[in-house]
Amino acid sequence: MAQPDAEVPEDLTAVKNVTLELPPEIVAQSLAEYARAWVGRVRSGESGVLPVIAAMVIITVVFQVISPNHVFLTGNNLVNLFQQSAVVIVLAMAEGFVLLLGEIDLSVGYAAGVAGVIGVQLAEPQTTNWPWWAAIGGALLFCVFVGAIQGTIISRLRVPAFVVTLGGFLILNGLMLILLLLGPFSGYPSLIGPGPNLSVMHQLMWGHFEPLESWIGMAVVIGLLALSFWLRDARRRRSGLVAPPVSITLMKISLVTVAGVGVVAICNINRALFGTLEGVPWFIPIVLGVLGAWTILLERTKFGRYIYAIGGNPEAARRAGVSLPNVRTIGFILCSLTAGIGGLLYASYLDGMSNNVNGGQLVLYAVAAAVIGGTSLFGGRGRTLHGVLGGLVIGGIANGMYLLQLQVQWVFIVTGFVLLAAVTIDALSRRGSATGGSGRV
Repeated sequence: MAQPDAEVPEDLTAVKNVTLELPPEIVAQSLAEYARAWVGRVRSGESGVLPVIAAMVIITVVFQVISPNHVFLTGNNLVNLFQQSAVVIVLAMAEGFVLLLGEIDLSVGYAAGVAGVIGVQLAEPQTTNWPWWAAIGGALLFCVFVGAIQGTIISRLRVPAFVVTLGGFLILNGLMLILLLLGPFSGYPSLIGPGPNLSVMHQLMWGHFEPLESWIGMAVVIGLLALSFWLRDARRRRSGLVAPPVSITLMKISLVTVAGVGVVAICNINRALFGTLEGVPWFIPIVLGVLGAWTILLERTKFGRYIYAIGGNPEAARRAGVSLPNVRTIGFILCSLTAGIGGLLYASYLDGMSNNVNGGQLVLYAVAAAVIGGTSLFGGRGRTLHGVLGGLVIGGIANGMYLLQLQVQWVFIVTGFVLLAAVTIDALSRRGSATGGSGRV
């Protein structure tokens, strides 16, 4: 009788049934497959921008129904909403850089305030009378300096960002009050006055393009974006790389087109009580320019990948050769630089600057807008677009309650509840992703 084969010890180093699992939406080859993958991702806890889109829809419907004469969705009010949200949106995009790193910057409110004061004072004929472009450049250069100092202390001396930027908050607040006293303005330098430099800076928030110019500009921008989407995905397909289905590319182009046409159509409605006021305001392309530049930086460059890597796992990023101090310092520089842009828009909106600028409220709104939009407080997850969406939510709440003639305290209360809901969703989604990935509850 043949003896049974001796049992062979299992080779623990052997690789068995290795399967490379990629996210379903990456390998989807049709719109239906992509949709199923998206539904699966939402069920697993990765809701993306879905909560903030739902919040925007709810805010719009509620205020349209209950506002006097149902004016919330009128062209005049929507342009006002965009304008009221612009500064918070830019500051939220600024805060997004450091939130992605898993840090926080409490100084952006007064960094914006100092930038606004510097810009106005430099352009004032009675102080330095600089050209408007030099005044803007000087204000932004100061913000770069602030970000570099704070980022260096945080990244190289390893002082907590909370403490460093809280100190920056206080220092910049005092500096803003000192700079306001320069010149014969009694602390209230204004952009209302003679001279082309003051006029240009005033027009940042109050100027507008003519309707025909608005349509032409929109067509050019959408055409460039559509060409970029199509060429990028086509290039990936030709190279044998993973690319979304053609239907997804066409859907992105269609959504961008609809959004662009909608914004221009709304802005081209006559908004004046007397006379004519039509066309896209200047601040809209300014905000969109910041959005586009920082989206490309974060999502299409090596530096952007480094920011996400550090926010997701600093130690892993360090072992992969990423220079954590350099990337963190540049992140704080970009945060302060973007805050400076928001400060210049704020100065234009106020027609000047004064000691009434509340940098504390601005920074709280900036963080709230970024988080409400979908950027994680824990680092490593978020997009520049999230600051735009969150800023519109906060602006929509403030605008709707103003139409109802409610006191400002109710704006704070409702915004606080929305922020708590956003943070809770973020925490639960991370917990769901972690348990889903590990297979444990």
